[in-house]
Amino acid sequence: MVQLSAYDKEREANIARNKALLQQLDIKQAVSDLDLPAKQTTSTKSRAKPVQPSKKRKVQHEVEEPVRRSSRRLTRSQAQVDPNETPKERKKREAEMAEREAKEAEEELQREEAARLAKRPRHNELDLEILIGDDEDAKTEIPSLRTNVFQPATSQPFPKGVGDIDAYAFPENSKKHEGAVKELQEQMEELKVVSRAKVTQDRIYSAAYHPEPTKDLVFFGDKHGQLGIWDARAPTEEAGNDEEDVGESPDLKEGGKYWRFQVHWPATSKSSISVIRFNPANSHNVYTSSYDQTIRSLSFTSGISTEVFSSEESGELPTGMDLTPDGHVMWVSDTGGAITHLDLREGPSQSRRYKVSDKKVGCVSVNPTNPHFLLTASNNKMLRIWDVRKLLKMSSDLAVKSEDEDDSASYPMDFDDDAVQTYYQSAKGKGIDRGSWKHGQSVSSAYWDPSGRRVVSTSYDDTLRLWDFNPSVFSQAKEFPSLRPIHERNHDCQTGRWLTILKAQWSPNPDVYPHFTVGNMKHSIDIFSCKGDVIARLVDPKRITAVQAVTCSHPSVVQRVASGNGSGRCVLWAPASAME
Repeated sequence: MVQLSAYDKEREANIARNKALLQQLDIKQAVSDLDLPAKQTTSTKSRAKPVQPSKKRKVQHEVEEPVRRSSRRLTRSQAQVDPNETPKERKKREAEMAEREAKEAEEELQREEAARLAKRPRHNELDLEILIGDDEDAKTEIPSLRTNVFQPATSQPFPKGVGDIDAYAFPENSKKHEGAVKELQEQMEELKVVSRAKVTQDRIYSAAYHPEPTKDLVFFGDKHGQLGIWDARAPTEEAGNDEEDVGESPDLKEGGKYWRFQVHWPATSKSSISVIRFNPANSHNVYTSSYDQTIRSLSFTSGISTEVFSSEESGELPTGMDLTPDGHVMWVSDTGGAITHLDLREGPSQSRRYKVSDKKVGCVSVNPTNPHFLLTASNNKMLRIWDVRKLLKMSSDLAVKSEDEDDSASYPMDFDDDAVQTYYQSAKGKGIDRGSWKHGQSVSSAYWDPSGRRVVSTSYDDTLRLWDFNPSVFSQAKEFPSLRPIHERNHDCQTGRWLTILKAQWSPNPDVYPHFTVGNMKHSIDIFSCKGDVIARLVDPKRITAVQAVTCSHPSVVQRVASGNGSGRCVLWAPASAME
């Protein structure tokens, strides 16, 4: 008998242990591969698979294949040629091929030009049929828009209300102030959600309430250049159906009637509508400024959208826009830190652009009672009050000269930072800057109230600030004695990337105690008086589950507030009796 070594004994023991382990695990194939003796094993029980989470069915969108260039040389080489063709036939074939190639090249250039134009802003006049797009069902609603919205809006002039600069000038602790605040609180306590609808397809960026007193016509601009017109109290049966509302309770269904128009192009975030303003003289047309570098005017009488300004020459995006009470002059702020003066009677070629900040000017506001006082809010943390009479007197010799002297007259005058600073420090420019106040962070908005004596600002330092100026300072030719706010109030303004910046908006109604609205990160709308008193906090957890970032108020009806959120859904706040 062969004597096994210690190594062989250890090896045999390992093999025996492995065989026993494989048998216990019922791995038959492995056992057979190891030449194990056949043994009866227990049958393996089948195990049920765990329940898989249901996958949402993805909607397959047709993706249009991009037009690809093809090599004409390869096409010619692959073409079958008759080896027996005569020289005359060959010459004819080559001529036909050259003609076909020239035609294909021309068609390809046309396609490329059409694709290029599709990504650029539209500068031509656009009617409602073009603005509404390819939706044939929506086009059938245009007559309803003309009848129910445009005709009432143009039935008579609805000028922007301008307040008395001496009205409501009550001391903070006076009984008149307390009485006015209490009366306003009682009125605002009655506001409820009476109508809601998804007026635009994307995030609301701006809003404006039309002054027509018998209707609630609210205009909303969204992130992709779409203008939504909402008749918020239109009868329910006239409201368009929305698949999102199927199965909802009556309280959550959409109300009113809305129309959507692609006023700015392309329909991307490059065309966000930053500001909406009505013609202050009669409210018969609406102005919209957009990041597509254009400002357009939609006429309610003709239904035509016309471009009134383009900033393509400067390359900057319009961030703010306001008009003088007569509707003749427009001021535009931009991302380059400049403000532009545009006389709508002269045309854009006569505009004058002034570089007044080293960072973006995000907001501009014209004083309604003293239109030569302009308010700007900038990312350099500064709020400033300008006397534009001084700006407009700047000599054209200080403007940046165009490289092409022949065409220089057709371009707007551009006064860069050096020109403005030089003029500012000169004797002629003295008093151009009437006052400034430095905030803790960027100033996202600042507006004059309807009387032209009060200012409210919103800043990323999470503070709302209020000013109330003595009317006498507007008649002086020197800096305001002080720009210290009369009230400061903490307010969360950290909206982040996915929400529209919060901007406090004065009620445009000059016949009521001055107050303003502002969105709240806790899904409410806050209403404050011109002294900082809390008037109301509009909230409805059942119907409002998103931040109401954009707000506006009716210019002539006290108990009306509208708001919009990041999905394009808009809300009308009014007394319940308004729907009766």
